[in-house]
Formats: sequence, C-alpha cells, structure tokens
Amino acid sequence: MDDCSAHGPIPLSLDEAVARVARGYGAVTGTEEVPLRQALGRVLAEEVVAPVNVPPADVSAMDGWAFAAEAGEGFRRLEVVGRVPAGSRFDGAVAAGKAVRIFTGAPIPTGADTVAMQEDCRTDGDAVLVPASLKRGSNVRPAGEDMTAGAVVLHPGQRLRAQEVGLAAAVGRSGLTVRKRLTVVLFSTGDELREPGTPKPDHAIYDANRYTLAAQLDALGVEVRDLGILPDRPDATRAALAEAAGTADLIVTSGGVSVGEEDHVKAAVNALGSIDLWTLAIKPGKPLALGRVGDTPFLGLPGNPVSAMVTFLLVGRPLVLRLSGASGIATPRSLVVADFSFTKKPGRREFLRARLERGADGRPVAVKFPSNSSGVLTSMVEADGLVDMPAEATAVRPGDLVDFLPFTGLFA
Repeated sequence: MDDCSAHGPIPLSLDEAVARVARGYGAVTGTEEVPLRQALGRVLAEEVVAPVNVPPADVSAMDGWAFAAEAGEGFRRLEVVGRVPAGSRFDGAVAAGKAVRIFTGAPIPTGADTVAMQEDCRTDGDAVLVPASLKRGSNVRPAGEDMTAGAVVLHPGQRLRAQEVGLAAAVGRSGLTVRKRLTVVLFSTGDELREPGTPKPDHAIYDANRYTLAAQLDALGVEVRDLGILPDRPDATRAALAEAAGTADLIVTSGGVSVGEEDHVKAAVNALGSIDLWTLAIKPGKPLALGRVGDTPFLGLPGNPVSAMVTFLLVGRPLVLRLSGASGIATPRSLVVADFSFTKKPGRREFLRARLERGADGRPVAVKFPSNSSGVLTSMVEADGLVDMPAEATAVRPGDLVDFLPFTGLFA
C-alpha cells in the first residue's frame, strides 16, 4: 500500500498500523513441551481437553452436615451417622432423618442432597439441629460445575498466566506444549551514546532506550540478545544486521527512523531486505519503521525515550505477540475519570502520561503528568499508564470519562 503523497508520507492511524501487524505477521517459532512449573508466560500451542469432570462428583461447598432436604420450618433434629473428610467417601447411604458430618470438597453421600453450613447448625449429643428451610441442593457443587469431561478448557494462542497453569493442573496435566521463545536481537547505534557505568563526555548521553526496550521484551517472555551500541558506521551496521538475520526471529533498534533522516540503519535494512517507513498519526511516537532483513522482521523505533517506549507498547508489543503465536494482541484499557484539563488540535491521537489517584467519591481518577515532552523519561516512571485521546478529540475536562491504558497490563 502506498502511504506517500507529494508532501511526504501520509500519517497512518494507529488502528491501521496494528491491523497491518495482525494481517502481515504470524507465529515464527516451533513448539516444545515444558513442565507446568516452567509454563508461566509462555504461549500455548495445543488444545487442552478436560479428561474428567471437575469436580468429579457432587461435593460439599462448605463444612457442615449432609442430609436429604425436606420442606419445613425452624430446625430439624437429625441423627449423625458418620463423618466424611475431603479425600474420603462415606460407605453406604444416608437414610431419612439421618445426617453425616461433611467437610469442604468431600463427595456427597448417597441419599443426601443438601449441606447445612456448620455456622447455621447446633449439635445435641449424637444429633444435629439443621435449618428446615434449606432448599434441596444448597451448598452442593455438582459434578462438572467447573469443567466437564471432553470440554476444551485452554486454547492454542493463549498466554499462560497463573490461572491457566492452575487449570491445566486441575485436569491432570503435568506439562504443556508451548511455542518456543521468540529470539529478539536488540542494538543501538549513535556516536553520542555511551554504556551506563562508563565515563562519558558532556556531549554524550547514556543509552537508556536499549535498557527500557530490553526490559519490555523480557516482560513478554522473549529471549533478548543484546548487541550493545554499534559503531556509527555503515559497514558495522550492515554486518550486525546480516548476522542477526541469521539467528533472530525479530530485530529491534531505536533511533534514526524519522522521514528524510540520514541513517545507516535504514540504508542497511534496505540493502539487505526492505523497509516501510510509517508516519504514525500519534503523539508521542510519530516515526516508525517496519520491514525485513532478509526474511527476518525488523522494527525501528524512535530515538526519544518516551516515544520509543510508547511506540513499542502500542505497535511493538502486538508485533512481538503475533510472532510469538499469541492470539490476543489487543491493548488492555479501561475507563477512568479525568482529573485534569487538556486541549489539542484534532487530527492526531495523543497518549498522555497519567497516574491514578483516588477521587473524592472513591473512584480512581487520572492525573496528567505536567510535561508532554517525549524526552522526559521521569514521566513514565511517575505514571501508572496512558490516557488515550482520540484523533478527533480537542479537549479533556475534569469529570470526563477517558480511556486509560494501564502499565500493569501493557508491561506484561
């Protein structure tokens, strides 16, 4: 698709950029079997089917007494004829007028259909007084309430959280087939950059972008190969890209992707493959480069620290998830109340750094960071997420509902 005009590249909407990522990329890694204890954060590559009902039988949801319900008022006096801890079973049947002491998770004995909570009962020697008004089935979890035998409980493409790992264990799985970890090569170029911890002249800066991007990639569960800071020479850049293309699933760089900028990275990528320079209709993070070095995907991010982080969250994260085989790449978001005023011109979508505070009514409210500069990295540290202002919007006023993109969901 041609995104250029006589006046330069036509700004691409963020939605279209993410749609192109979804259409143009898919899983690039193979699969492997891992134990459940190593499955957290991985992308599932198989259907998981429940081989049994969970729970396997009708079980008690409470500690109390199991019996056969009968309509009535007040309390019924029942003779206690047994005891059923979790993990055991009552032999025989519970006759009318009888009850069995039962504990949470224990199977309901034959003849019983209801459980009275121990808090609602009184003991009287070898008998128990239970509420007569309890409906049949009270405090009983039916067989298969959680999962039924034969049901698909986990799907390929799911990123495994603690709850999915626990679910796999609940149906008896000790391991899962997952996508192999994506290998991402990351490097910086620029004679002005210095490695943190080393001396630098006044005109130089420490390379923060490489570390923030590496941390963002780590959070997505990929294997990062950090090539450090490359010399700002065409031959060094081209050699590094060629080597990376032979071993990586994705190459990520920051800086040097502004339209018209003289840059060795762009020239080297074009020489070894192809590059598509996008001008995104967003702020911060206008320039973005997506292409291939040989057959290996390449992502070039802006050089300003906030722009690099935000652009990675909005476009790089979906790309990494697609290449990893994940089915869900949507950016997490929720509605919160704005506690600030802000105006902008229509036409460009803006992402405002904001922290969440508790409002007077107890609801969370978003408070905007004072500076909008894409070079103020402290704004990302102090923020809890980003307020998404649509392209057509011109103002936010206190009390307005705004879309909020929480870092807790984005950095994961």
